[in-house]
Amino acid sequence: MGRQVWKPGNMLYPLPAVMVSTADTKGNDNIITVAWTGTVCTDPAMLYISVRPERYSYHMLKESGEFVVNLTTEQLARATDWCGVRSGRDYDKWKEMKLTRGKAEKLSYAPTIAESPVNIECKVIEVKELGSHHMFLAEVMAVQVDEKYMEKNGKFALNSTGLLTYSHGEYHVLGKPLGRFGWSVKK
Repeated sequence: MGRQVWKPGNMLYPLPAVMVSTADTKGNDNIITVAWTGTVCTDPAMLYISVRPERYSYHMLKESGEFVVNLTTEQLARATDWCGVRSGRDYDKWKEMKLTRGKAEKLSYAPTIAESPVNIECKVIEVKELGSHHMFLAEVMAVQVDEKYMEKNGKFALNSTGLLTYSHGEYHVLGKPLGRFGWSVKK
């Protein structure tokens, strides 16, 4: 079998599928589905999201400098997709998808999505204009987790939440574990 070279923009990589909630300083808020996201630093805890400037949420992100990355699950799959293909200019996504605005612990404007098992509250520290998308580099200010996924030993059972990922235009539920960190070198 040979290998084929693809244009990098063909988006062949599996990515998390998350709903990002944000708001401006006037009280308008919105939910945008984002696949371009990830961790960039542990200490201080930082992550990024990348958003096209023409998106409805973009001005809110720039104005307030706040957003919440809400991890999505199999139960949130329809809302995740719907919020990614509908614009907040035309719809109240909270109402249409029957989602609940939650209170962020450390942010002034951006709400959390109460139905999400994990809400990662972020403050923008830099915006990098990269081309089709602008990257919002942010410091994690707080993390809220649903207590029903907490184990007795204090470990958060993230893998039992049914997390979504996005690949080739399809959503997938993360499932079967293949090993633990370091398993490849254990004797």
